Amino acid sequence: MEMKRFIYYQDGDLWVGWLEEYPDYRTQGHTLDELKENLKEIHEEISQGQIS
Repeated sequence: MEMKRFIYYQDGDLWVGWLEEYPDYRTQGHTLDELKENLKEIHEEISQGQIS
């Protein structure tokens, strides 16, 4: 499994983050685990060419 670094912070009740390589694609989650899942989905979409 390929390791990817991500940046994140908590903003009120939400966790906000992005993949270090793709700072333009930010996402959020109500928990840190939800944020991590959202970041995985973004990485998959980028890898599959669904978003560029």
